[in-house]
Amino acid sequence: MKDTTKHPCFNKENAGSCGRVHLPVAPKCNIQCNYCNRKYDCVNESRPGVTSSILKPFQAAEYMDAVLEKEPRITVAGIAGPGDPFANPQEVLETMRLLNKKHPHLLFCLSTNGMGILPYLDDIAELGVSHVTITMSAVDPAIGAKIYSWVQDGNTIHYGEEGAKLLLDRQLKAIKGLKDRNIIVKINSIAIPGINDDHLLEVAKVASELGADIQNIIPLKPTADTLFADIEEPNHNLIGPLRKAATPYIKQMTHCKRCRADAVGLLSKDQSASLCGTLQACAQHKPLELEKPRPYVAISSREGLLINQHFGETKSFYIWGEDQKGNFSLIEERKVPPKACGPKRWEELALLLNDCRTVLTAAIGETPKVYLEEHGISSHTLSGLIQDGLEAVYHTGNIESLKCRRAGIAGGCQGTGTACG
Repeated sequence: MKDTTKHPCFNKENAGSCGRVHLPVAPKCNIQCNYCNRKYDCVNESRPGVTSSILKPFQAAEYMDAVLEKEPRITVAGIAGPGDPFANPQEVLETMRLLNKKHPHLLFCLSTNGMGILPYLDDIAELGVSHVTITMSAVDPAIGAKIYSWVQDGNTIHYGEEGAKLLLDRQLKAIKGLKDRNIIVKINSIAIPGINDDHLLEVAKVASELGADIQNIIPLKPTADTLFADIEEPNHNLIGPLRKAATPYIKQMTHCKRCRADAVGLLSKDQSASLCGTLQACAQHKPLELEKPRPYVAISSREGLLINQHFGETKSFYIWGEDQKGNFSLIEERKVPPKACGPKRWEELALLLNDCRTVLTAAIGETPKVYLEEHGISSHTLSGLIQDGLEAVYHTGNIESLKCRRAGIAGGCQGTGTACG
């Protein structure tokens, strides 16, 4: 049983002895806050939304190994951006799976705006995520519309009060869903003078009613190139009374450091700068599988002539290779094992194709694509003759000209492992 009190952000008394690491594996975001300017290669600023590098899941696991060697007081592995974890769900879930295998003693934490978390509540509970922070700065869509430029739901962008209302609905359901699964919930609320400073008590009341455990009222940090860049940062004379007024309703966090998306170390002794080189080095790592010979190309095809089948619907892959004279030959038809469910299916297919450098397919979902990449296998959605695809892979490198015009075929597919991929 993990000691959940060892999270330094949720438990001030442990902030001096327990550390955290933020793994920057989530670059994309599904909302645009008027105070946020994400930077993926910044080493100077100290605020949420900035990082010196972006990591792939396997790189994050390797970075975690390196961090624990240098700072054994780390008790929490968190993902806080630089975008939103659930705008990058497959990368985030795969990172958590890898960490769960290698470092099951750690507490796992996610920080999200709540917009996209609902479909993944059972996944994160299964993976042992113990703490989730939801940034909720308004419980009135009219006020939320002043804070958010837009929110994205799938392929649809919502603006104004419509977007703010949708976001709020997702946030409220997320808090309830997390508490139903016994996950500890913190509410981050950004205090923005003239926008929501006289509304945050209502946020505290709603959070309390839903069972949230703690609230963190954070002063706005004015950031260049944002709509709120010219709003003055609120000082303790504003933040102190806000926290005091909210305390009867919900416990208040008072030791927040407004951490970067790649923060590491104790809250009082951040080591982001000293470990920046380690992070950047891990971001350059290639999957170990790339060291193995990969002479072949796997093709999804119905009849063995055209690239015309969905990756997840392929019953047998056509495995092609190139001889020393540059001629292509069919090595074998490699049968796919009986379908497993969920992640196990994609893991099995990646292992099945572990001697292939790439997969050429008519369509592929995001989840299997991530699994293949983790095993060092690239994938391309193409249409046309197999011979043309092989020519592009082995000789010309001009794969773009064969890109599938019907790429939308997998646009709605999340790669759940139940049928297609």
